[in-house]
Amino acid sequence: MRKRGINPFIIFISRKIGFSLATYFIFLTIIFLVPRVIPGNPLATLLAKLYRQAQANPELIRESYRRLMEEFGVGRPLWEQYVDFVCRTFRGDLGTSISSYPCKVAEIIAMNLPWSLGLLIPALLISWTIGNLMGAWAAYRRQTAVDNVLLTVFIVLSQSPYYWLAMLLLYLFAVRMTLFPVGGTYSVGLIPTFSLRFIADYLQHLALPLFSIVLGALGGWAIGMRVLMIYEIESDYIVFSRTLGLPDKKLLSYAFRSSILPQVTGLATSFGTILGGSLITELVFNYQGMGMVLFRALLSLDYPLIQGIYVILALTFVLATMIVDFVYALIDPRIRTGYVGG
Repeated sequence: MRKRGINPFIIFISRKIGFSLATYFIFLTIIFLVPRVIPGNPLATLLAKLYRQAQANPELIRESYRRLMEEFGVGRPLWEQYVDFVCRTFRGDLGTSISSYPCKVAEIIAMNLPWSLGLLIPALLISWTIGNLMGAWAAYRRQTAVDNVLLTVFIVLSQSPYYWLAMLLLYLFAVRMTLFPVGGTYSVGLIPTFSLRFIADYLQHLALPLFSIVLGALGGWAIGMRVLMIYEIESDYIVFSRTLGLPDKKLLSYAFRSSILPQVTGLATSFGTILGGSLITELVFNYQGMGMVLFRALLSLDYPLIQGIYVILALTFVLATMIVDFVYALIDPRIRTGYVGG
């Protein structure tokens, strides 16, 4: 039963915040444990470098080793490392990178994150927009030649691996036709500025990786929208409205607005994952972004850097999901009242 005297929306928000915090703690625990089950010593490479630099001073070597063990907490019990990791996370301290010592994890993320956002945000918005429009058009022309062709294209695109599309585009347009650069984020020798020369060069390097992500994601959005639109077109209120003589254009707009809500949810949760970058695409095109940073961190067992990337990724995913729930509850009172048993 609904609790008297308490606004259902307040109860809804309180429960959602509590659930989100619990989810985030689970994410933090997984993020902490997974790198540590990988065999290997993350400080081995860094210590070997220090040994080479200080061969003539054994005392300096011992002091450096003691300081590194203390800074990264490798020698402490696992539970102490976990408590320290959680406390630092909530203070906003992501630690120091092992592979890029003494550079801070936050600095590495700040340097590479804009490039991933510049690639993934446009790719996500373009694929979502075109996919939904094409899916709605296919649903409107269902059981026709247009629908059969479009559905075949959607299925092929949705089942094609990202890396295959990326390599195919790279071979056709960069190697064979030489219309675009083979790889990189911008030409060697250029310094990132807001000049027209740099922007044009960057867009030329951006085109193929962006197009490969758009093609890979478009099919999934279109298939989802087609299914939702067919369900809405065949629903009772659309059938009844058609018998009243409402034009198809009006009916399609109603069906589209009802069908787009689940797709908006998918868009929001997709935004919550873009901070992790697109690993395969960035590797294929040698594009500077979070995917490349994560790949190098995994190769070098850079615990703090791996943890820092996934801490931010988990936070954005949880926040995106929570915001969508709040917006839905504001739009539709049935959600919040039903959630509290009203």
